[in-house]
Amino acid sequence: MIVFVFCGQAPLNTKIVGGEAATAGAWPWQVSLHITCNGNLCYCGGSLINKDWVLSAAHCLQGYVETLNKAKDTTVDNNSGIKTNRTASRIIIHPTYNNPKHDNDIALLQLSSSVTFTDYIRPVCLAAAGSKFAAGTETWVTGWGKLQSGGSFPDILQEVQVPVVSNSDCYNAYGGLVTNNMICAGLIKVGGKGPCHGDSGGPMVGRNGSLWIQSGIVSFAWAKCDDPRYPGVYARVSHSYIVIFAIYSFSFKIILKS
Repeated sequence: MIVFVFCGQAPLNTKIVGGEAATAGAWPWQVSLHITCNGNLCYCGGSLINKDWVLSAAHCLQGYVETLNKAKDTTVDNNSGIKTNRTASRIIIHPTYNNPKHDNDIALLQLSSSVTFTDYIRPVCLAAAGSKFAAGTETWVTGWGKLQSGGSFPDILQEVQVPVVSNSDCYNAYGGLVTNNMICAGLIKVGGKGPCHGDSGGPMVGRNGSLWIQSGIVSFAWAKCDDPRYPGVYARVSHSYIVIFAIYSFSFKIILKS
């Protein structure tokens, strides 16, 4: 008997609020990466895209390909008491990743063993090639990054709602650093909401009907996280989905959002 578990379903996500602690199981694809770097622990986010693979940012993992990285489920810090830990058996950096420009800032981690899907552990859907996300489209970003520049790391997974910013506005804000392989989101002229240090690699998702679609991967922002002049910048998943798909042959659902 074959049982299909579809991506993008979060049965415990019943309420969405920006800039607050997430409820237990609200984001069942959220992963926390614990990376040994220069003798210390560094933290990044990631997203579960099927039972064996995690999507994250290349800048989190470049130079640490031989490091064992622990991936834990979002519900560890969501007060659910449920968690799963894995090490990475393989890390693959996007073949055209450009550091320090962060172009194609995408990496894949193969887990040491498959995870078992539950209401608290589920994969996210990926935006297909050609997907369009117009300025103003509402998205949600999640992670355990600092609550503000120079602040502390939270114990509980945080969520924030931010609108997509056009690439032209984002390009102008960053003085030409933004490419078509990136997507931006944030509250320009308002600020106060968005990713910060420790959120890198985590997912930016939007809702398409009843399914959650990942459109971006947290890549970079201005040094001061909540600066209203600079939206958050994310690796655009739809521009790399063919590369992502080519890396492994497992089936997962692709959603086109027009």
